Amino acid sequence: MLPGSDRSPTHAWYLTPDGARLTRDLPVLRGRPPYPITSTTAASLKTAHTLTVVRAHLAFAADARRLGHEHGPWDWTPEVSHAMGDGERVVADAVLYYTVVRGEQRRKLRAFVEVDRATMSGERLAVKLIAYARLHRYEAQPAGRRGRAAAEPGWMRWYPVFPRVLFVLTGASRSRLEGRISDLRAMAAQHPLVAALAQEVALGAAVLEDLEQHGPAQTVWTPLTGGTPRPWIDL
Repeated sequence: MLPGSDRSPTHAWYLTPDGARLTRDLPVLRGRPPYPITSTTAASLKTAHTLTVVRAHLAFAADARRLGHEHGPWDWTPEVSHAMGDGERVVADAVLYYTVVRGEQRRKLRAFVEVDRATMSGERLAVKLIAYARLHRYEAQPAGRRGRAAAEPGWMRWYPVFPRVLFVLTGASRSRLEGRISDLRAMAAQHPLVAALAQEVALGAAVLEDLEQHGPAQTVWTPLTGGTPRPWIDL
């Protein structure tokens, strides 16, 4: 049981090894790398971050229900790993799938979500942008082809359009969180790969408590390329 300072006690469970074996072949989990937790100690190290990621998901889900958009429990996939060759991977805290419904119009959106609890330096947080920029640039050689066959963007294996990148921040004072957003904006402006990514992909950051109080569809997102706050779908 995990007591919170301003919320009711939360109960959290983790799968036993037998439970992990039983669930690994479920259709919604196929292709996912295993992240086994085999002890209470290991679970306690991940629980706070996991619950914070869930809080971010609930903010989007509540917004979708209120606005008549489509975003359900299977439209938020945590710990999604993307291979970049030579054993390198980019692991997103979550991938968000969201459909904006306005009359007869449907707009499908996707986003990599990084949840930060201020447990690392602002510089280390900003470095995550480089990983996404490298994933955006990474080209995978099609399997079974030899010679000079054209490579293709590796991310197209999973997505028709490269997802936007959203940072959700919490766990510190407002001024400190604003400083961390400034670090992200500086990385987007100064690093050549990230600057190139920002020309094609929407990048934004917001404070988790603002998402919970106002909703992600409100003007609570700071574009990492500059400008005034706006809804995440308008970054």
